Amino acid sequence: MLRELAVEWVRPGMLAPALAAAALLGGILWAGKEPVRTPPPRLVFAGFPVSGTAADSQRAGFTKCVQLDGIRMRCRSAPVMIAGQGPYEAAIDLIGSDGTGGFDHLTLWNNGEQEAVFRLVEALQREGWRHCETGNGRWGDQDIYTREGAPVRVSMDLSYYGKRRVRIIPLWNDKERSCTPYH
Repeated sequence: MLRELAVEWVRPGMLAPALAAAALLGGILWAGKEPVRTPPPRLVFAGFPVSGTAADSQRAGFTKCVQLDGIRMRCRSAPVMIAGQGPYEAAIDLIGSDGTGGFDHLTLWNNGEQEAVFRLVEALQREGWRHCETGNGRWGDQDIYTREGAPVRVSMDLSYYGKRRVRIIPLWNDKERSCTPYH
């Protein structure tokens, strides 16, 4: 049987499709591979973990964890208060099915009131944080808050669809959008 199959593969016109099928199968297997990453350095802002290891998140009270898929885990804590505002729900997304890749941002939201996160960013503005908007100038995407000397930026969704969230992101995380503050 194998000899017959081998004969079919070497038949004119069959080698390229066979190699393409093998490459496709290899790509599918590689795509499903769990990412390997060294956890980012530990960073705490306003008493909350913004980056670090799974152990850092557990020590901070992020103990209600669920598997999002085969390679990510979300751990939550609630209720939380930050900058005198809240209460908010808070989550950390760990990389790796067991969280060994750590996390690189903190997400906050309010289940009952989408506008509640505005009180947080207003409090930041009162403390001297400046902001700018990403997007194409007509439709905003994120409202990003920064303050000189702060190790993080705060990014609030401007979309009105779904839950409005605020993410606290380390400055070194260059995968996230940023902009130059104008006020």
